Amino acid sequence: MKKILILGAGYGGISAAKMLHKKFKKNKNIQITIIDQNPHHTLLTELHEVAGNRVRPESLLIDLKEIFRYTKVNVVTDKITSINLQNNNLKSKTNNYKFDYLVLGIGSEPAYFNIPGMKEHSFTLWSMQDASKIKNQVIKMFKKASLTDDLDERKKLLTFVVGGGGFTGIEVLGELIQWTKVLAKEYKVDYNEVQLKVVEAMDKILPVLPNSLVKKATKFLEKRNVEILTNTMITSVSDQEVEFKDGGFVETYTLIWTGGIKANNFANEIGLEINRKGRILVNEYLQTNFKNVYAIGDNADFKDTSKSSLTPLVETAMQTGKCAAKNIYYDITNKEKKEMKLNLHGVMVSIGSKYGVAHIMRLKISGILAIIFKHLVNLHYLFEIGGFGICFKYMIHHFIEKNYQTNIFEKELVRNTGTKTYALFLPAVRIFLGLMWLREGLHKLGYNFLQMTDNGFVWLMQDSWLTNWWNTLAINVPNTPVDVTSGASLMNLISDHTPAWYEWFTELTVFNTPMFFQKMVVIIEIGLGLAFILGAFTFLAGIISTIMMINFSLSTGITLEQSWFIFASISCMSGSGRAFGLDVYLIPYFEKQWRYFSDNRSIKLNPFKL
Repeated sequence: MKKILILGAGYGGISAAKMLHKKFKKNKNIQITIIDQNPHHTLLTELHEVAGNRVRPESLLIDLKEIFRYTKVNVVTDKITSINLQNNNLKSKTNNYKFDYLVLGIGSEPAYFNIPGMKEHSFTLWSMQDASKIKNQVIKMFKKASLTDDLDERKKLLTFVVGGGGFTGIEVLGELIQWTKVLAKEYKVDYNEVQLKVVEAMDKILPVLPNSLVKKATKFLEKRNVEILTNTMITSVSDQEVEFKDGGFVETYTLIWTGGIKANNFANEIGLEINRKGRILVNEYLQTNFKNVYAIGDNADFKDTSKSSLTPLVETAMQTGKCAAKNIYYDITNKEKKEMKLNLHGVMVSIGSKYGVAHIMRLKISGILAIIFKHLVNLHYLFEIGGFGICFKYMIHHFIEKNYQTNIFEKELVRNTGTKTYALFLPAVRIFLGLMWLREGLHKLGYNFLQMTDNGFVWLMQDSWLTNWWNTLAINVPNTPVDVTSGASLMNLISDHTPAWYEWFTELTVFNTPMFFQKMVVIIEIGLGLAFILGAFTFLAGIISTIMMINFSLSTGITLEQSWFIFASISCMSGSGRAFGLDVYLIPYFEKQWRYFSDNRSIKLNPFKL
């Protein structure tokens, strides 16, 4: 039995654990364990959203056991206090953990550069606890400002300084720009008294980005009265003041420090070779001076082709995690290890919830489009580690259940669409819609479904394609074209009001295989009927039903009375199948099945073991 331990459940640690499972899922002689002091994975790159009170803390926390539910990775919640690399042993206060291979993903921590008072009097943003402290501090400052008439005191209370103009610092500023407006109204404080400042030692903010994007970000901040102090070094910090090298100072109770990063101090204590910044030295395979110990992410000093250390980014952590996992696999299976080759796709910076800048695959993007890209990247990552369910929760937290809205349109949209309601009465609409679709499909098969007669609603059978097996599913409409291969009559798909582009498309596609398309229409109609009646996959059925009706309106046209199909279909997409329908069982089952398949590339036939 080979024991592989991953220490740290950050982006790199999770990527390593997932890759190890992929490589060893069928090998019973491999034991994979991931250890973290928290039972959850934190989306660290989004902590500014909690610090700025945009979202609740739970929106950035993902249960580790949920991530690894369908893998062979064991999740252990424990705080490691020491590592003995000579004896291949990790220790906590209560447990010992033996290993054959160790992956260190212990992350980084703030660097204070020996600035007097910085550690004692600044707020950092490296954990959920840090984010909550910043949020509470900002609220406390506004509350105090609302209770004092001392103008000098109010100025200090309402001055917020961010030290460091990198990604994290600018993202925090973006949140403060939005949130302080909300707080000013809530506490009846004049917003003109609020001062936001960023202090950067270099000659520009966001130095990693191209100059054109830096200019756009700078212009956005300045337009919102943010004071940008570049070429300015902080030399001292007290509980009420931040001093600069040029002799200037700012009086404030709130300094958020994002200006420095270093490897976790834990790396200094375990006997590994480190550089002057405390990062662990690794070779081209990410091995440390102990060949069975690998370092990944922020705490690894890996030199790329330009001979510069890796930038501490999420993508860097994930790629180094996967590389270390693969090389452990190659080592165990006696194959040649592969060098780490970094392939970064870009960086994105949000400045609030509606504006951002991004440099992705040589594309320079700004505005709301950059924000959309950032959400898509987050969703891609979440889908990779947790499937549809986690993605859905992310969207709910970020778009519906935000702590505040920034404009009246957003407020009304959330108020009218975000209200939680029971789906108790939706099945009535859903089932009736299903009966109507079933009636349409069966009518084309020769049944007059629920026809009104003198004796009430009855089932009737008429002459149809069922009398001739070869004509099954052909539509019997008088005075219409005939399919020469079967002798069956075809329905008209083009009318006087059909748009020219749709007529062209129909002639190009449908008229080449008319019988096939007509049969498909009938099958879809019957399928929609059964799906709505049974409450199975109703979201998908609602989309298809809407598309079908739009298609009919473009071809033969629909009456005003028939247009209710569209509105009923849209209504049924809001969870109607989970009330007196099969979706309450099907959706969780297929979501679990997808998760299991994505992790194991197989299907578990016994649903009770998922």
